[in-house]
Amino acid sequence: MDDNHQLKSSGKALEPGARPTLKTIAFMTGLGITTVSRALKDAPDIGMETKERVRLVAAQLGYQPNRAGVRLRTGKTNVIALVLSIDEELMGFTSQMMFGISEVLAGTQYHLVLTPHVHQKDPMVPVRYILDTASADGMIISRTLPDDPRVALMTERNFPFATHGRTDMGVCHPFHDFDNEAYAFEAVKRLVASGRRRIALLAPPAKLSYYIHTRIGFERGLAAFGATEVSMGRMTSEAPLSDLRSYSSDLMRSADPPDGIISISGSSSIALVAGIEAAGKRLGHDVDMVSKQSAEFLNWIRPEIHTVNESVRLAGRELAKAVIARIDGVAPELLQSVSSPVWSSMAPRD
Repeated sequence: MDDNHQLKSSGKALEPGARPTLKTIAFMTGLGITTVSRALKDAPDIGMETKERVRLVAAQLGYQPNRAGVRLRTGKTNVIALVLSIDEELMGFTSQMMFGISEVLAGTQYHLVLTPHVHQKDPMVPVRYILDTASADGMIISRTLPDDPRVALMTERNFPFATHGRTDMGVCHPFHDFDNEAYAFEAVKRLVASGRRRIALLAPPAKLSYYIHTRIGFERGLAAFGATEVSMGRMTSEAPLSDLRSYSSDLMRSADPPDGIISISGSSSIALVAGIEAAGKRLGHDVDMVSKQSAEFLNWIRPEIHTVNESVRLAGRELAKAVIARIDGVAPELLQSVSSPVWSSMAPRD
Protein backbone atom coordinates (compact mmCIF):
# COMPACT_ATOMS: atom_id res chain seq x y z
CA MET A 1 0.00 0.00 0.00
CA ASP A 2 1.56 3.32 -1.00
CA ASP A 3 1.88 6.20 1.45
CA ASN A 4 -0.73 8.43 -0.19
CA HIS A 5 -3.28 5.59 -0.30
CA GLN A 6 -2.65 4.89 3.36
CA LEU A 7 -3.34 8.53 4.18
CA LYS A 8 -6.51 8.57 2.07
CA SER A 9 -7.88 5.38 3.60
CA SER A 10 -7.53 6.91 7.04
CA GLY A 11 -9.29 10.11 6.08
CA LYS A 12 -6.08 12.13 6.43
CA ALA A 13 -5.06 12.59 2.82
CA LEU A 14 -2.69 15.31 1.79
CA GLU A 15 -4.61 17.66 -0.43
CA PRO A 16 -2.89 18.44 -3.75
CA GLY A 17 -0.25 21.08 -3.06
CA ALA A 18 -0.71 20.80 0.70
CA ARG A 19 2.39 21.20 2.82
CA PRO A 20 3.38 18.18 4.94
CA THR A 21 3.54 18.92 8.65
CA LEU A 22 4.87 17.25 11.79
CA LYS A 23 1.38 15.75 12.19
CA THR A 24 1.69 14.17 8.72
CA ILE A 25 5.04 12.58 9.60
CA ALA A 26 3.68 11.43 12.97
CA PHE A 27 0.76 9.67 11.27
CA MET A 28 3.03 8.07 8.64
CA THR A 29 5.45 6.73 11.27
CA GLY A 30 2.98 5.91 14.02
CA LEU A 31 4.87 8.15 16.41
CA GLY A 32 3.80 11.11 18.51
CA ILE A 33 4.24 14.64 17.20
CA THR A 34 6.64 15.50 20.04
CA THR A 35 8.78 12.45 19.24
CA VAL A 36 8.87 13.38 15.55
CA SER A 37 9.87 16.94 16.38
CA ARG A 38 12.65 15.84 18.71
CA ALA A 39 13.89 13.24 16.21
CA LEU A 40 14.23 15.91 13.52
CA LYS A 41 16.20 18.04 15.99
CA ASP A 42 18.55 15.10 16.67
CA ALA A 43 17.60 14.98 20.36
CA PRO A 44 19.97 12.66 22.28
CA ASP A 45 17.16 10.77 24.01
CA ILE A 46 15.65 9.60 20.68
CA GLY A 47 17.05 6.34 19.29
CA MET A 48 19.02 6.32 16.03
CA GLU A 49 16.61 3.91 14.36
CA THR A 50 13.67 6.21 15.15
CA LYS A 51 15.58 9.25 13.89
CA GLU A 52 16.42 7.54 10.62
CA ARG A 53 12.80 6.44 10.10
CA VAL A 54 11.50 9.97 10.76
CA ARG A 55 14.11 11.57 8.50
CA LEU A 56 13.35 9.14 5.70
CA VAL A 57 9.62 9.87 5.79
CA ALA A 58 10.29 13.62 6.08
CA ALA A 59 12.55 13.47 3.02
CA GLN A 60 10.02 11.43 1.03
CA LEU A 61 7.28 13.93 1.83
CA GLY A 62 9.48 16.96 1.13
CA TYR A 63 8.93 18.28 4.64
CA GLN A 64 10.38 21.69 5.48
CA PRO A 65 10.06 23.38 8.90
CA ASN A 66 7.64 26.29 8.99
CA ARG A 67 9.90 29.31 9.33
CA ALA A 68 7.22 31.44 10.92
CA GLY A 69 6.71 28.81 13.59
CA VAL A 70 10.45 28.45 14.17
CA ARG A 71 10.73 32.21 14.54
CA LEU A 72 7.90 32.33 17.07
CA ARG A 73 9.42 29.55 19.16
CA THR A 74 13.10 30.50 19.00
CA GLY A 75 13.28 34.11 17.82
CA LYS A 76 15.43 32.90 14.89
CA THR A 77 14.66 32.98 11.17
CA ASN A 78 17.28 30.40 10.11
CA VAL A 79 18.04 32.76 7.23
CA ILE A 80 21.37 34.18 6.07
CA ALA A 81 20.91 37.25 3.87
CA LEU A 82 23.34 37.89 1.03
CA VAL A 83 23.28 41.52 -0.12
CA LEU A 84 24.76 41.80 -3.62
CA SER A 85 24.71 44.23 -6.51
CA ILE A 86 22.78 43.04 -9.57
CA ASP A 87 24.62 45.24 -12.05
CA GLU A 88 26.05 43.90 -15.28
CA GLU A 89 28.52 41.05 -15.02
CA LEU A 90 29.86 38.47 -17.44
CA MET A 91 31.98 36.27 -15.21
CA GLY A 92 29.39 34.69 -12.91
CA PHE A 93 30.36 36.47 -9.68
CA THR A 94 26.90 36.25 -8.12
CA SER A 95 26.30 32.61 -9.01
CA GLN A 96 29.75 31.55 -7.80
CA MET A 97 29.31 33.42 -4.51
CA MET A 98 25.89 31.85 -3.94
CA PHE A 99 27.19 28.39 -4.85
CA GLY A 100 29.99 28.65 -2.28
CA ILE A 101 27.67 29.88 0.46
CA SER A 102 25.09 27.17 -0.34
CA GLU A 103 27.74 24.45 -0.04
CA VAL A 104 28.25 25.41 3.60
CA LEU A 105 24.60 26.05 4.46
CA ALA A 106 23.55 22.67 3.05
CA GLY A 107 24.74 20.99 6.24
CA THR A 108 22.97 23.42 8.57
CA GLN A 109 19.48 24.67 9.44
CA TYR A 110 20.16 27.92 7.58
CA HIS A 111 18.70 29.03 4.26
CA LEU A 112 20.19 31.60 1.90
CA VAL A 113 18.13 34.59 0.78
CA LEU A 114 19.57 36.92 -1.86
CA THR A 115 18.79 40.60 -1.34
CA PRO A 116 19.71 42.37 -4.58
CA HIS A 117 20.36 46.07 -5.00
CA VAL A 118 21.73 48.45 -7.60
CA HIS A 119 25.11 49.76 -6.47
CA GLN A 120 24.42 53.32 -7.62
CA LYS A 121 21.65 53.54 -5.01
CA ASP A 122 21.96 53.89 -1.23
CA PRO A 123 23.64 50.67 -0.01
CA MET A 124 22.20 51.24 3.46
CA VAL A 125 18.62 50.57 2.31
CA PRO A 126 18.75 46.75 2.10
CA VAL A 127 20.81 46.52 5.29
CA ARG A 128 18.41 48.71 7.27
CA TYR A 129 15.46 46.70 5.96
CA ILE A 130 16.93 43.39 7.13
CA LEU A 131 17.83 44.84 10.52
CA ASP A 132 14.52 46.61 11.07
CA THR A 133 12.39 43.62 10.03
CA ALA A 134 14.60 41.03 11.77
CA SER A 135 14.28 39.00 8.56
CA ALA A 136 17.63 37.22 8.90
CA ASP A 137 19.94 35.88 11.60
CA GLY A 138 23.09 36.99 9.81
CA MET A 139 24.19 38.96 6.78
CA ILE A 140 26.93 38.89 4.14
CA ILE A 141 27.77 42.09 2.27
CA SER A 142 30.20 42.98 -0.51
CA ARG A 143 31.61 46.16 -2.12
CA THR A 144 33.20 47.06 1.21
CA LEU A 145 34.33 50.63 1.88
CA PRO A 146 37.31 51.64 4.04
CA ASP A 147 34.87 53.44 6.38
CA ASP A 148 31.69 51.47 5.78
CA PRO A 149 28.45 52.75 7.39
CA ARG A 150 26.85 49.30 6.98
CA VAL A 151 29.57 47.78 9.15
CA ALA A 152 29.14 50.55 11.71
CA LEU A 153 25.36 50.02 11.88
CA MET A 154 25.49 46.22 12.17
CA THR A 155 28.21 46.48 14.82
CA GLU A 156 26.11 48.99 16.76
CA ARG A 157 23.10 46.65 16.57
CA ASN A 158 25.27 43.66 17.56
CA PHE A 159 24.07 41.86 14.43
CA PRO A 160 26.16 38.93 13.08
CA PHE A 161 27.69 39.67 9.68
CA ALA A 162 30.69 39.06 7.44
CA THR A 163 32.08 41.24 4.67
CA HIS A 164 33.60 40.36 1.33
CA GLY A 165 36.54 42.71 1.69
CA ARG A 166 38.21 44.54 4.55
CA THR A 167 37.54 47.89 6.19
CA ASP A 168 39.90 50.44 7.74
CA MET A 169 37.72 51.92 10.47
CA GLY A 170 39.03 50.42 13.69
CA VAL A 171 36.20 47.87 13.90
CA CYS A 172 37.08 44.20 14.28
CA HIS A 173 34.66 42.11 12.23
CA PRO A 174 34.57 38.87 10.21
CA PHE A 175 35.69 39.12 6.59
CA HIS A 176 37.14 37.23 3.68
CA ASP A 177 39.22 39.08 1.12
CA PHE A 178 41.41 38.50 -1.91
CA ASP A 179 44.98 39.82 -1.67
CA ASN A 180 44.71 42.50 -4.36
CA GLU A 181 47.95 44.12 -3.22
CA ALA A 182 49.87 40.94 -3.93
CA TYR A 183 47.99 40.51 -7.23
CA ALA A 184 48.91 43.96 -8.53
CA PHE A 185 52.54 43.59 -7.42
CA GLU A 186 52.90 40.18 -9.08
CA ALA A 187 51.17 41.47 -12.22
CA VAL A 188 53.74 44.26 -12.61
CA LYS A 189 56.51 41.74 -12.01
CA ARG A 190 55.13 39.43 -14.71
CA LEU A 191 54.80 42.23 -17.27
CA VAL A 192 58.31 43.56 -16.63
CA ALA A 193 59.67 40.01 -16.98
CA SER A 194 57.96 39.99 -20.39
CA GLY A 195 59.86 43.14 -21.39
CA ARG A 196 57.11 45.64 -20.65
CA ARG A 197 57.83 49.00 -19.02
CA ARG A 198 54.83 51.30 -19.67
CA ILE A 199 51.98 49.82 -17.68
CA ALA A 200 48.34 50.86 -17.31
CA LEU A 201 46.13 49.76 -14.45
CA LEU A 202 42.38 49.35 -14.79
CA ALA A 203 41.44 49.63 -11.12
CA PRO A 204 38.13 49.48 -9.23
CA PRO A 205 36.37 52.70 -8.16
CA ALA A 206 38.47 54.68 -5.68
CA LYS A 207 35.79 54.55 -2.96
CA LEU A 208 36.12 50.77 -2.51
CA SER A 209 38.58 49.19 -0.07
CA TYR A 210 40.25 47.00 -2.64
CA TYR A 211 41.15 50.03 -4.75
CA ILE A 212 43.58 51.08 -2.02
CA HIS A 213 45.11 47.61 -1.77
CA THR A 214 45.43 47.38 -5.56
CA ARG A 215 47.09 50.79 -5.85
CA ILE A 216 49.58 50.02 -3.08
CA GLY A 217 50.63 46.79 -4.80
CA PHE A 218 50.80 48.46 -8.22
CA GLU A 219 52.95 51.34 -7.03
CA ARG A 220 55.23 49.00 -5.09
CA GLY A 221 55.67 46.96 -8.25
CA LEU A 222 56.46 49.99 -10.42
CA ALA A 223 59.13 51.12 -7.94
CA ALA A 224 60.60 47.64 -7.45
CA PHE A 225 60.88 46.73 -11.13
CA GLY A 226 61.56 50.10 -12.75
CA ALA A 227 58.32 50.52 -14.71
CA THR A 228 56.20 53.63 -15.27
CA GLU A 229 52.44 54.13 -15.20
CA VAL A 230 50.28 55.02 -18.19
CA SER A 231 47.11 56.63 -16.83
CA MET A 232 43.70 55.11 -17.54
CA GLY A 233 42.09 58.48 -16.81
CA ARG A 234 38.69 58.13 -15.21
CA MET A 235 38.10 54.60 -16.44
CA THR A 236 37.41 51.99 -13.75
CA SER A 237 36.43 48.34 -13.80
CA GLU A 238 32.79 49.43 -13.37
CA ALA A 239 32.65 51.62 -16.48
CA PRO A 240 30.20 50.40 -19.16
CA LEU A 241 31.90 47.79 -21.32
CA SER A 242 31.25 49.81 -24.49
CA ASP A 243 33.04 52.80 -22.91
CA LEU A 244 35.98 50.64 -21.92
CA ARG A 245 36.27 49.28 -25.44
CA SER A 246 36.28 52.77 -26.95
CA TYR A 247 38.78 54.09 -24.39
CA SER A 248 41.09 51.12 -24.90
CA SER A 249 41.02 51.64 -28.66
CA ASP A 250 41.83 55.36 -28.34
CA LEU A 251 44.57 54.67 -25.78
CA MET A 252 46.29 52.16 -28.04
CA ARG A 253 46.16 54.65 -30.95
CA SER A 254 47.75 57.41 -28.84
CA ALA A 255 51.33 58.60 -29.26
CA ASP A 256 52.56 56.76 -26.15
CA PRO A 257 50.36 53.72 -25.61
CA PRO A 258 51.01 51.25 -22.80
CA ASP A 259 52.83 48.05 -23.60
CA GLY A 260 51.33 46.33 -20.54
CA ILE A 261 47.86 46.45 -18.99
CA ILE A 262 46.68 45.12 -15.62
CA SER A 263 42.95 44.51 -15.24
CA ILE A 264 41.18 43.90 -11.95
CA SER A 265 38.12 42.41 -13.68
CA GLY A 266 37.69 39.58 -16.16
CA SER A 267 34.59 41.18 -17.67
CA SER A 268 36.44 44.43 -18.25
CA SER A 269 39.36 42.58 -19.83
CA ILE A 270 37.13 41.37 -22.65
CA ALA A 271 36.24 44.99 -23.49
CA LEU A 272 39.88 46.07 -23.23
CA VAL A 273 41.00 43.33 -25.62
CA ALA A 274 38.29 44.31 -28.09
CA GLY A 275 39.59 47.89 -28.00
CA ILE A 276 43.20 46.79 -28.45
CA GLU A 277 42.28 44.79 -31.54
CA ALA A 278 40.04 47.56 -32.90
CA ALA A 279 43.14 49.78 -32.83
CA GLY A 280 44.96 47.26 -35.01
CA LYS A 281 47.24 46.08 -32.19
CA ARG A 282 48.07 42.49 -31.31
CA LEU A 283 47.77 41.09 -27.82
CA GLY A 284 51.00 39.34 -26.84
CA HIS A 285 52.92 41.28 -29.48
CA ASP A 286 52.27 45.00 -29.12
CA VAL A 287 50.89 44.78 -25.59
CA ASP A 288 50.63 42.17 -22.84
CA MET A 289 47.78 41.91 -20.34
CA VAL A 290 47.41 40.50 -16.84
CA SER A 291 43.86 39.93 -15.70
CA LYS A 292 42.01 38.55 -12.72
CA GLN A 293 39.17 36.17 -13.43
CA SER A 294 36.56 34.50 -11.25
CA ALA A 295 35.75 31.89 -13.89
CA GLU A 296 38.52 30.26 -15.91
CA PHE A 297 37.67 31.04 -19.51
CA LEU A 298 39.60 34.15 -20.61
CA ASN A 299 42.35 31.94 -22.02
CA TRP A 300 39.79 30.04 -24.07
CA ILE A 301 39.25 33.15 -26.16
CA ARG A 302 42.67 34.79 -25.81
CA PRO A 303 45.49 32.41 -24.78
CA GLU A 304 47.89 35.37 -24.59
CA ILE A 305 46.32 36.86 -21.44
CA HIS A 306 48.26 36.27 -18.21
CA THR A 307 45.40 35.18 -15.96
CA VAL A 308 45.14 34.99 -12.18
CA ASN A 309 42.28 33.10 -10.55
CA GLU A 310 40.22 34.58 -7.73
CA SER A 311 37.91 31.91 -6.35
CA VAL A 312 34.61 33.63 -5.55
CA ARG A 313 33.22 30.21 -4.67
CA LEU A 314 35.90 29.89 -1.97
CA ALA A 315 35.00 33.38 -0.76
CA GLY A 316 31.37 32.29 -0.45
CA ARG A 317 32.33 29.26 1.62
CA GLU A 318 34.58 31.28 3.93
CA LEU A 319 31.97 34.00 4.42
CA ALA A 320 29.22 31.49 5.18
CA LYS A 321 31.39 29.74 7.77
CA ALA A 322 32.33 33.09 9.31
CA VAL A 323 28.79 34.42 9.68
CA ILE A 324 27.48 31.15 11.14
CA ALA A 325 30.35 31.08 13.63
CA ARG A 326 29.61 34.70 14.54
CA ILE A 327 25.95 33.80 15.17
CA ASP A 328 27.28 31.10 17.50
CA GLY A 329 29.34 33.67 19.40
CA VAL A 330 32.84 33.08 18.01
CA ALA A 331 35.07 36.16 18.38
CA PRO A 332 35.31 38.20 15.15
CA GLU A 333 39.12 38.29 15.16
CA LEU A 334 39.07 34.51 14.65
CA LEU A 335 36.87 34.84 11.56
CA GLN A 336 39.11 36.76 9.16
CA SER A 337 40.82 35.30 6.08
CA VAL A 338 42.64 36.46 2.95
CA SER A 339 43.23 34.29 -0.13
CA SER A 340 46.36 34.63 -2.25
CA PRO A 341 46.47 35.08 -6.04
CA VAL A 342 47.05 31.92 -8.05
CA TRP A 343 48.26 32.01 -11.65
CA SER A 344 45.98 30.06 -13.95
CA SER A 345 47.40 26.83 -15.38
CA MET A 346 46.24 28.14 -18.77
CA ALA A 347 48.19 31.42 -18.50
CA PRO A 348 51.32 31.95 -20.65
CA ARG A 349 54.55 30.98 -18.91
CA ASP A 350 56.79 33.86 -17.89
